Amino acid sequence: MKIITLDFETYYSQEFSLTKLTTEEYVRDERFEVIGVAVSVDGGPPTWCSGNREQLYQFLDTYDIPNNLCLAHNAQFDGAILNWIFGIKPKGWLDTLCMGRALHGTQVGGSLKALTQFYDVGVKGSEVEDAKGYRRGNFTPEHLAHYGEYCKNDVALTWDLFNCMSKGFPRTELRLIDLTIRMFTEPVLKLNPTMLQANLLIIKKHREKLLENFSEDHLMSNEKFAELLKAHDVEPPRKVSKVTGKEAWAFAKTDEDFKALLDHPNIEVQTLVAARLGVKGTLEETRTQRFLDIAHRGTLPIPLRYYAAHTGRWGGDDKVNLQNLPRGSKLKLAIRPPEGYKIIDSDSSQIEARTLAWLAGQDDLVEAFEKGEDVYKIMASAIYGKEITEITKEERFVGKTTILGAGYGMGSAKFKNQLKTFGVEVTDEEAKRIIDTYRATYPQIVALWKTAGDSIKAILRDQQTHLGRNDVLAIDGKEGIRLPNGLYIHYPNIRAVQNEDKTEIVYDVKRGKQVIPTRIYGGKLIENVCQALARIIIGDQMLMVAKKYRVVMTVHDAIACIVPENEVKTAQEYVELCMKLRPQWGTELPLNCESGYGDSYGDC
Repeated sequence: MKIITLDFETYYSQEFSLTKLTTEEYVRDERFEVIGVAVSVDGGPPTWCSGNREQLYQFLDTYDIPNNLCLAHNAQFDGAILNWIFGIKPKGWLDTLCMGRALHGTQVGGSLKALTQFYDVGVKGSEVEDAKGYRRGNFTPEHLAHYGEYCKNDVALTWDLFNCMSKGFPRTELRLIDLTIRMFTEPVLKLNPTMLQANLLIIKKHREKLLENFSEDHLMSNEKFAELLKAHDVEPPRKVSKVTGKEAWAFAKTDEDFKALLDHPNIEVQTLVAARLGVKGTLEETRTQRFLDIAHRGTLPIPLRYYAAHTGRWGGDDKVNLQNLPRGSKLKLAIRPPEGYKIIDSDSSQIEARTLAWLAGQDDLVEAFEKGEDVYKIMASAIYGKEITEITKEERFVGKTTILGAGYGMGSAKFKNQLKTFGVEVTDEEAKRIIDTYRATYPQIVALWKTAGDSIKAILRDQQTHLGRNDVLAIDGKEGIRLPNGLYIHYPNIRAVQNEDKTEIVYDVKRGKQVIPTRIYGGKLIENVCQALARIIIGDQMLMVAKKYRVVMTVHDAIACIVPENEVKTAQEYVELCMKLRPQWGTELPLNCESGYGDSYGDC
């Protein structure tokens, strides 16, 4: 099988570009035009072609793309053009942008220019800047020839970059990159425009009615606004004032914790925060409008950012973040499978808590998971000193919150606040007692935090060691933590810093142009590795499911696929089997799942 490297050059202008539009909007827009494409086979000399759609199709058709692999830098973009414009689907996708994220996170940068500089494989040209506003017919022959050379150079750089990055790159991850790209470039899910339009009207009327009940004083007075949030079971975010040095409400446009409430599951909270910030609409409203616009253009591409987090987890992309749609959202109900199919959604049960117990060697908790016992009631029994059969629904919820929240070293103050966000009020003393009970009940997990703290010191000292059950994690000095799939969790520029009266270890996280020192400690490192291991498991399960059925998305620890409606029960059994299979590196790790199916994503 050959590897065909390709790169499309397209018309863009001040108002029509990927800085103004999403990839889906841009490629499906009537203004869209391909200027030309460069193609190379197995690293051979690239060939450039410019022409109308039919001429470009005939050129691409000579390469037998459906029976070969395609390589691109940002294959989500080039793949959308190849399929949506020319109707061509390759055997599989390779993508240097995705590979760069997995290997380097945000430290190097994802652009072709940044990566080629890092690997020293050549110099990217700048001719694209001179093509701004040019339709194909506006180019002079000389200008178009120069543009073609620029495009051919990008193809050559992408091939060279792939050769550098592919050495030792896990084959399973290459398959996951292909799967991720196809969710976007080969969309099959439909959207129900009637339902979306109705939902949009309901949201707008609800917002107007809600805001009628509050004066400007309610919205702009810090104390009154704090009371509004508390009335909706939201603990108002706080900060230390730079002016007074005292604690104050964090209600400014620059306060990240406050802006995060725009994404709150409760639409009333979204509405209040949006009104306070002067935002014209809520997230639910803008999302619904975006879905409605997509519905009018075609099927729903699923844009997922491969390796969005340094633990390897997928994230939302292209302004369509399916990772945080609230349960019961009308948007989920509006997502439909193709005619004759059902959607199956299967969620891995308590995968992080199970992974933590297994990694720590907390065998009694592992055994409880293995037997299918109610670990939340077991925890509540220890907390309240009652028989499991006597545990109430409210007490079980506290046990659940403890199991899912206290495993990474959370302190009692934070735990108290977490319970409060769920509407459960406890005293400082009670919160401390619950945390102490958890730690006494599961001492091996506490010991793992300490071992992880030693691992951080080993990274800092550029030493090598192992961490976790079966030595599943390799500490490889300043390189970071080697995961069982062969990739790493990196801690760039890890160092010890003096913070007031104590020494802390921090590493650098890049967010845009900002470099943010981020604290790392034993419990946090264990959270990182448990999330990374859970993600590896989910990835393997996705590939297993994809052998028989079309995987259409993954959200956190869940996998959604479409199956023929006449075999939905058999398919559900197969999917559940896939999600219970244990990894080779963790045969003692008990896995389980919950699944459902329906005529929409929201029905599952």
